[in-house]
Amino acid sequence: MADLTPSSAKRTCEMPERAKLHLAMLALQFGYAGFHVVSRAALNMGISKVVFPVYRNIIALLLLAPFAFFLEKKERPALTLSFTIQFFLLALCGITANQGFYLLGLENTSPTFASAIQNSVPAITFLMAAALRIEQVRIRRKDGIAKVVGTVACVCGAMVITLYKGPVIFRQASLNLNLTRHWQQQQVPLLGDAKEKSWTLGCIYLIGHCLSWSGWLVLQAPVLKKYPARLSVTSFTCFFGVLQFLAIAAFLERDPQAWSFHSGGEVFTILYAGFVASGIAFAVQIWCIDRGGPVFVAVYQPVQTLVVAIMASIALGEQFYLGGIIGAVLIIAGLYLVLWGKSEERKLASETAASRLPSAVSDHGNRAAPHKSSLVQPLLPSTSENAV
Repeated sequence: MADLTPSSAKRTCEMPERAKLHLAMLALQFGYAGFHVVSRAALNMGISKVVFPVYRNIIALLLLAPFAFFLEKKERPALTLSFTIQFFLLALCGITANQGFYLLGLENTSPTFASAIQNSVPAITFLMAAALRIEQVRIRRKDGIAKVVGTVACVCGAMVITLYKGPVIFRQASLNLNLTRHWQQQQVPLLGDAKEKSWTLGCIYLIGHCLSWSGWLVLQAPVLKKYPARLSVTSFTCFFGVLQFLAIAAFLERDPQAWSFHSGGEVFTILYAGFVASGIAFAVQIWCIDRGGPVFVAVYQPVQTLVVAIMASIALGEQFYLGGIIGAVLIIAGLYLVLWGKSEERKLASETAASRLPSAVSDHGNRAAPHKSSLVQPLLPSTSENAV
C-alpha cells in the first residue's frame, strides 16, 4: 500500500531537483544577458570604465564577505603571505584585466558579440591547461579528437568575429525604429552597435578578456586545493580587485565628478552589476555546480548569447553582421565538442576504474583509484563576480 503520509505527499508535489537546476541556469543566463545590456548602457551614459568596476566589486564584496566569514569559519585556513600574493594575482587576472578588457571591448562592439565571444572561454581554458600539462590530451581517442577539434573551432570563430565584420543581414524593424526615435527624443543613450568605434580593436580587447578569464580559471585550481574555502577566495579576490582598480583610477581618472551619480539609470546599472551579475549569480551558480557539475553549467553558456541577441534586437535595435554570426556558430559548435569530449573522457575513466577494481582488490587488497583531472574547475565559465 502506498505511503500517503503528509511528508510523502509533500515530496510528491515538490519539483524535481533536476528541473530546479535547469530553471536556475536559465534564469542565470537571463541575468547575465541583462548584464551585457546594462554594461553597455552604463558606458553610453558616460560612466567611467574605471569607476564602474570599482563600485561593482565593492557591492559584490559587501554582499559576499559576510557569508564567507560566517559560513566558512571552520574550513578557512589562516591567511599567510603566500596566500595573500596568490589572491592578489588572482584579482589581477580575474578581475582587473578581465573586467577592464571586457568594458573596453564592449565599448567598441555590441552586447551580442561580447556574449558570443565569451563562448570560447571553455576551449581557451582547456588549451591553457593542456599547455601547462594540467589537462591531458589523448589524440588517439575520440574524446581527445573532439577536444582538439572543438578548441580549433572556437579559435577560428573568435578570429572570424575579429577579422571579418561582413554585411548587415538583419536590420531594425519598424518597432525598433519607433523606439529609437522615442529614445532620441528623450535623450536616452542607445545601446545598439558601436558607432565610430574600432570593431577590430574591440574584438581584440574581448579576446584579452577571454584570455584573462581563462587564465584565472586555470590559476585558481591550485589555490582552491590549498585554500578550500570558495567564498573566502572570492571575497579576497574582490577586495584586491577593488584596490587595483582604485590604484588605476588614481592615474587615469582625475575628475572627481566621475565618482558621483548623475541619474537613476547610472545607479541602476551599478546596482545590477554588483547584486545580480556578481552576488546573486555567484550563489546560484555555486549551487548548480555543486548539484549538476561544471559541464552542466558550461553547456548553458551559449543560451546566454541567444538571450542577448533576442533582447538586443527587440528592445535595442541591434544589427546583426554576417561575420559575427558565422563566428558565433563556430564558437558554440566548438564549445559543445569540447564539452562532449570531456564527458566522454569521464565516462571512459569511470569504466576503466570500475574494470580495474576487482583485480586491484584481489591483488594484496590494493584498490585502484579512478583517474581524476587535476584541474579543479575544467571548462567552467563561472563565478560571475569575476566573469565579466
